[in-house]
This record gives sequence, C-alpha cells and structure tokens, in this order.
Amino acid sequence: MPIVVDLAVIMAQRRVRSKDLAAFVGITQSNLSLLKNGRVRGVRFETLSKICQRLNCQPGDILRFEPDAEDAPTVNDE
Repeated sequence: MPIVVDLAVIMAQRRVRSKDLAAFVGITQSNLSLLKNGRVRGVRFETLSKICQRLNCQPGDILRFEPDAEDAPTVNDE
C-alpha cells in the first residue's frame, strides 16, 4: 500500500505509550495497534487530530505517501 504509517516511530520519539495515547484519543488499544501497523482502511479526522494534539505533530509526520512501482507515473511516448 502506498500510504505508510509512521505512528510507532513518532510515539517512540515522544516516549508515549500506546495505553496512554489510546486513552487520550478515546479509542481501544487494539484499534490503535491496527492503526500503528497500517491495517486500517481509514482514520477519522477527529482521531487524527487528537493523535496529533497529544504527540505535538502534524498529520504528515504520521502518514506519508510512498508509491509502489505499479503506482509510479509512466511516460507515454506517443
């Protein structure tokens, strides 16, 4: 998937435990774990906002786009 979730990295840098972040955001530790591992199809803006508030970061610090080879643009020689 071309969207990479760096939430675990930011949490480690800020020394924030999953238990504490989940409680602050108001989600279960299981759902936070799924998000950290990139196993969710979407995230609510409200949830993302609370995560950024607690970690003092921007959404782009947590999520980034990394295209796969098949997602990369191709040049049309026509």
